[in-house]
Amino acid sequence: MARYLLLLRDADTFPDMSPEAMQAVLQRYIDWTHGLASRGLLVDASKLQDRTGRVLRPGSGGLSVTDGPFVEGKEIIGGYYVVSADSWDDAVNLASDCPHLELGSIEIRELEQTGDEQS
Repeated sequence: MARYLLLLRDADTFPDMSPEAMQAVLQRYIDWTHGLASRGLLVDASKLQDRTGRVLRPGSGGLSVTDGPFVEGKEIIGGYYVVSADSWDDAVNLASDCPHLELGSIEIRELEQTGDEQS
């Protein structure tokens, strides 16, 4: 099986939600994640911390490190899943019922296999 990275892209503003609504959304993510794991398709997943990170850039004076992430677009990456799937179509099918699609978009990228994974 190939591995696919599901990048959870968030709109730059979220609708105002009550604590109860936020808990309901969180529970849907938990249930969806457990469903992947129970089928043996979940490799890894994590939510990224909000408003933290560093951006490294090479420059003429050496490496510069700045606070980040800063994006020029209107979406930020809020988290990710790594899943196992037989094909692109299977990866798209897995992602199609992710609760994140109500809040943002999902970018799907196939991961290169290392030599250990190919044997």
